[in-house]
Amino acid sequence: MDFTPDRRRFLSMAAGTAALAQLGRVERPQSSTAAGTSGSFGPVKQIKAGVLNVGYVEAGPADGRPVILMHGFPYDIHSYAEVAPLLAAAGYRVIVPYFRGYGTTTFLSADTPRDVDQAAFALDVIALMDALRIREPILAGYDWGSRTGDIIAALWPHRCRALVSVTGYLITNLAANLKPLAPMAENAWWYQYYFTTERGVAGLTRYRYDLGLFVWKFNSPTWDFSTETYDRTAAAFDNPDYVSIVIGNYRWRLGLKPSEPRYTALERVLQRAPAVSVPTITIDGRYDPFTPAGDGSAYRAKFTGAYDHRVLDVGHNVPQEDPRGFARAVIDADRLAKTA
Repeated sequence: MDFTPDRRRFLSMAAGTAALAQLGRVERPQSSTAAGTSGSFGPVKQIKAGVLNVGYVEAGPADGRPVILMHGFPYDIHSYAEVAPLLAAAGYRVIVPYFRGYGTTTFLSADTPRDVDQAAFALDVIALMDALRIREPILAGYDWGSRTGDIIAALWPHRCRALVSVTGYLITNLAANLKPLAPMAENAWWYQYYFTTERGVAGLTRYRYDLGLFVWKFNSPTWDFSTETYDRTAAAFDNPDYVSIVIGNYRWRLGLKPSEPRYTALERVLQRAPAVSVPTITIDGRYDPFTPAGDGSAYRAKFTGAYDHRVLDVGHNVPQEDPRGFARAVIDADRLAKTA
């Protein structure tokens, strides 16, 4: 029998589709340790990509359809500790990288500027794709990961097969960010304003563990995560560039840190809020304090291709709170791409 890579992929995906079809009917997989973790996640690999030495976890067959899963703040790759095995079982090649400033991702040179513009994160992922020889992955993320996926899908749609974006369209508009929000919404963003002060820099430096834990509890009021689950992620905050990247990014969003000239052309496009034309599934967490009102209507017009929207009964950290729901969205986004 001619067992070509395409045939292997077909058989793997067929088996995986049958397995994923059971997601809504079987009991949630039990982890080998605490709830919300997975003993099979890892090991962390390293690869030189652009200006970074990127730490990432890979799962699934090497010839599977690639999926890149992206985390946010204050989170890390372990948001996908249960999503990755589900997608790997469905035949996907899953890549979960640490963003710049997190975990084992480091800069190749001490002289490289620690850029924090939103475009820098997107270019990091493009560089990772090139280093791994991945042309057109499915991109999926939440928080900083949603923003990064949205940017790549909008600017380079030929590099994104499909998109899963929690909280919809998150490309930062600097002018809009200067406008005040209603008091309740401003309260949710307290740390963004805290980080504009030197007190905030000192606070994140000294209390990075406690601050992250406080944000986790606020962002996900219905999620009963364990100390072990949080500790596994909090270790990623010990990266030497964590404070400067986090502080710098939030200051950049408020116009308090200038954009770098090297991103001017990209930002000129991004500030016009370009539409996303690739097949997309957006997700809102019902209990996420950052979910906009209107069941996705606030950003629906920004997605012009094949589209679906869903609401999951979770908070902000969607993939870790509902790994099956998130994995299902990735599979369904792939199906949208097949029919587009």
